[in-house]
Amino acid sequence: MKQILESGLLLLNLAACALYGIDKVKAKLHAWRIPERVLLACGLLAPVGAGLGMLLFRHKIRKPRFYLALLAGIILWLLAYCLIRGL
Repeated sequence: MKQILESGLLLLNLAACALYGIDKVKAKLHAWRIPERVLLACGLLAPVGAGLGMLLFRHKIRKPRFYLALLAGIILWLLAYCLIRGL
């Protein structure tokens, strides 16, 4: 069960990172973009992948609300970890 959960979290973070990369390419091509609310949701649900995507692709790094979403996501992950571990 633990391995399935870890694999799911890894896939979620990889998908978040990939979404930032895809949106960056689409921005350069002036193509249809991924909505900001989807990228912000990635920051909440997969803060590690979203943060890596922001840094790796230098995308959305000037917008403070994306950093706030990452911070909120990290706090949510820490709270979930504490609840699961019973701390």
